[in-house]
Amino acid sequence: MSEACPPSAPFFGFMGVTGAIVFANLGAAYGTAKAGVGLASMGVMNPSLVMSNVLPVIMAGVLGIYGLIVGAIINGRILPPSGGQPAYSLFEGYAHLASGLACGLSALAAGLAIGIAGDAGVRAVGQIRDETNRRQMSTGVILVLVFGEALSLYGLIVSLVLSQKSAPDACV
Repeated sequence: MSEACPPSAPFFGFMGVTGAIVFANLGAAYGTAKAGVGLASMGVMNPSLVMSNVLPVIMAGVLGIYGLIVGAIINGRILPPSGGQPAYSLFEGYAHLASGLACGLSALAAGLAIGIAGDAGVRAVGQIRDETNRRQMSTGVILVLVFGEALSLYGLIVSLVLSQKSAPDACV
């Protein structure tokens, strides 16, 4: 057993899996709840607009899927000991921890942005009576939501790159 491949190395990889899932789902839950409350409030005043303003809730829910994808990828790359010898290096464990945190924390930030912007946006759209102005406001809200979702996509991309880092001969 070398210093590069201690038996505790998989712990860091599994913490990366946990970080991706937990933080991404926290972001998805907050975004869904916050935007959902705004949607329900707007629906009381103007029920006909509910289905056309459900986008923030959907976008927030997608954030949890990003964490699931990254968690599954990292989990598939964590190797159990082979023949009594560790097969997973500390380098890989740290890379997978960073990968999970990059995805999870960026999804959490995106969930906060989508929830707050979605809540305010759907309430504002519900208060506008003129159809032309309502469409313009909806377009602006959608743009803000897209940029909020992009925060999570940046983290997902970095996370996927980090999850592929390996040290093939470290445990030999």
